Amino acid sequence: MVDSQYYLPNDIGISALDCREAFRLLSPKEQMYAHYLSRASWYGGLIVLIQTSPESANIYVLLQKMFCGQAPQQLEAVATAAGLSAEEYQAFLVYAAGLYANMGNYKSFGDTKFIPNLPKFKALVWETLAFKQSPGDMETLWGYCCELLYSLEDKQKQLGLGEKGISAYFSGNCCLEDAEFAQKFLDSKNLSAYNTRLFKTEIDGKRCYEVRLASGKSDVCCGKYEFEDSVFSVKRGDYAFLMEKACQNLEKAKDYAANENQKRMLEEYIRSFTCGSVEAHKEGSRYWIKDKGPIVESYIGFIESYRDPFGSRGEFEGFVAVVNKAMSARFAQLVSSAEVLLPELPWPPAFEKDRFLKPDFTSLDVLTFAGSGIPAGINIPNYDDIRQTEGFKNVSLGNVLAVAYATQKDKLTFLEENDKDLYIKWKGPSFEVQVGLHELLGHGSGKLFVQDDKGKYNFDQTAVRNPETGELILSWYKGSETWDSKFSTIASSYEECRAECVGLYLCLNKQVLSIFGHEGEDAEEVVYVNWLNMVRAGLLGLEFYTPESKSWRQAHMQARFVILRVLLEAGEGLVGLRECTGADGQPDVVVTLDRSKIYTVGKSAIQRFLCKLQVHKSTADVEGGRALYEGHSAVTADGTHNFLHLRETVLLRKEARKMFVQANTYIKGDSVELVEYEGSAAGLIQSFVERFPDDAEEVEVPLALCKLSIILWKEPSCLCRVRRAASI
Repeated sequence: MVDSQYYLPNDIGISALDCREAFRLLSPKEQMYAHYLSRASWYGGLIVLIQTSPESANIYVLLQKMFCGQAPQQLEAVATAAGLSAEEYQAFLVYAAGLYANMGNYKSFGDTKFIPNLPKFKALVWETLAFKQSPGDMETLWGYCCELLYSLEDKQKQLGLGEKGISAYFSGNCCLEDAEFAQKFLDSKNLSAYNTRLFKTEIDGKRCYEVRLASGKSDVCCGKYEFEDSVFSVKRGDYAFLMEKACQNLEKAKDYAANENQKRMLEEYIRSFTCGSVEAHKEGSRYWIKDKGPIVESYIGFIESYRDPFGSRGEFEGFVAVVNKAMSARFAQLVSSAEVLLPELPWPPAFEKDRFLKPDFTSLDVLTFAGSGIPAGINIPNYDDIRQTEGFKNVSLGNVLAVAYATQKDKLTFLEENDKDLYIKWKGPSFEVQVGLHELLGHGSGKLFVQDDKGKYNFDQTAVRNPETGELILSWYKGSETWDSKFSTIASSYEECRAECVGLYLCLNKQVLSIFGHEGEDAEEVVYVNWLNMVRAGLLGLEFYTPESKSWRQAHMQARFVILRVLLEAGEGLVGLRECTGADGQPDVVVTLDRSKIYTVGKSAIQRFLCKLQVHKSTADVEGGRALYEGHSAVTADGTHNFLHLRETVLLRKEARKMFVQANTYIKGDSVELVEYEGSAAGLIQSFVERFPDDAEEVEVPLALCKLSIILWKEPSCLCRVRRAASI
């Protein structure tokens, strides 16, 4: 029997993101700019299908053909004829919506595979209009994905590298040692891994690696290199068709740019996506940072490395959003107060950036967010050298926050009854504070000690001392080394944990609470619910731990579990986990937090831990950082709490993560029209069907070629065959 965690439930929450009023207030020129940026983002977002798993692109094409032929409502009668019950058809719609929302058949939050909760998928495909019109094509498509569609072999249950899971960033014969070796090569050539994939073959007993750069220029060899006992070739042309489509729309957006910074930004993005240059994308990011206070905000490229098992390769994402001026005013106040708040953080001044580069911090209503999922807030760019010396931007996604974290009392788990009403009332306001602090003063704080290629230090190595030992610091980043390349597999989660700790620590500051409009007793409720939410999230994080491989599948949830461990270890009754039996007779657990000890026991525990996190990060102390972080990440049956047993209770009562339906924009004459859809599985599906109305076949053809990606993933020596097919 299949474990229910691999099915998406029929009653999964699906909400529409409301952006009508925000879009209406834009000028015609701004609407055109937003439209073409959205088109670029949606085309680029299809890349995530290819990055996620070998079969995702084929499943997407199969579904698109089915729904382009018959809308969800029309297909219902076909499903009945194929012998599906109403529940089975709903399960099919939910599966399809899940694939679109996650841009693949692995959950964007948790990296677990999900499969259709119906045995009659094939029967439905065979009854569709798409099959009747093109039986050969549909049968071929089904043949390429049917086995992997349902497969739950151990390795295929989650994303990972080697025996730990599936990753389309690497060929199937790669393991962690290959990723580490390739990183050494990339560092030696001063190349970033952000926009790459890695494929390994063996020729005459010699390891050969192909590093593929995402670019619109196809099949261009940039160089072949002997490196230690192996050969590396670097080639352009990965995702070429989709990169080219993104560039075409960025070129059109240039005509509607509001200023020179936006034009230069788009020019650099186009250069980056055409040639596969991360340096060009960094240059575009510099112009993006300089573009202060735009009405239409956007960012696009290979951004977050959460889903690369090695932590160095970026998943494609692109967003377009409109500024919410009222909420942005609060964030602007927080930015203005940053230079007063930063010295409050628990590390010596030498461990803080030499100068705080005041960023834009805006609340945005999302029009488009193309990728595998939508976050609540973002701090970008992720390039360390730019963030340290030139700046960054923060955004909070207001219309996402408005619907993502709405909670029904009867579905609220693991809290005492007298905490539930309080939690529901203050979760939104407290999370708003946490997101603001997390993004601005969490990700925006802390210095990295660097010795550049010319031997120059950005710190006084004869004076800066480790606050934990009192000794001069002994390690730092050298040359092209970055936070991601040094801390690799733990980098993302470690940094999320540091930012979350900053949020918990600084939310105790009255000035911060006042900026967000919270005073007196209300302010204390915000603090309590923020800390309570973090502790509860730490328990919920156990859902995202895989005991068989002893690995975490979600960076933020691992971070929150680590914080739970820190607060539990603080003792003195600050935090409790009480196992019990629920009203339904099933195992349950209740989280408790003593609010009287937050400012004493809790603050001291976070203060100490946060300082250690920063010191290891600043000094590039990978060994010490790993020992600290992996020690607190351990999920065991030993000690005061049996976390493996608690994990079973969490899985028993878990809630599926909400999915979002996004609008589309279309050009009608000289204006742009916004079309919104209902918050349902059918609405989400229809939004994707209508997203590529004029060139559906043009998009499907290169994605269908990704059936070869299954062959390539299994047998990289077929690279030349794939190239020949892609050039047809």
